[in-house]
Amino acid sequence: MKKLDFFRTARARRSIRKFKHHIIPIGDLDRILEAAQIAPSAGNRQPWSFILVFDSKMKERLAKASRDQMFLTDASVIVVGLTDPSISERWHEKDPMIAIEHIALAAAALSYGSCWIGAFTEQEVKSLLDIPDSIKVIALLPIVVPDETPKPQTRKRISDIFFRDKYGVPYK
Repeated sequence: MKKLDFFRTARARRSIRKFKHHIIPIGDLDRILEAAQIAPSAGNRQPWSFILVFDSKMKERLAKASRDQMFLTDASVIVVGLTDPSISERWHEKDPMIAIEHIALAAAALSYGSCWIGAFTEQEVKSLLDIPDSIKVIALLPIVVPDETPKPQTRKRISDIFFRDKYGVPYK
């Protein structure tokens, strides 16, 4: 079995807020979106759906609805992650987060950038994109050609976040 270099991709992924004005080739975008399609979900219910926003005026409106995060206007595409609570009452918010992170990692694997956007006014986003009241907005994720390479952030040590059998008992 071929060994995949997941760790290089995961280490390279950063939140990118400065973008080049480039269009992502449709073949690359399709591969990135496939990552969400194959993401796991509880009971394989797949309670997610996504809106791809390409329109520049709509990107500007979404940026304003996202607490004026105007860097969104320069994104090649904004993926709006949605969930349907009626499909998976218990896991409807968590499952789409897995799919969205799959998108972020797939974008990084193809040398594109992304940035989770969780600060937005849900009702405004729903109104802008004609999202029914029964559907919830989980996150916005711009997919971009990066115009920056942020340095890695300091991470907690393994010994600070993993415990053995009980909380507070060192893993090693």
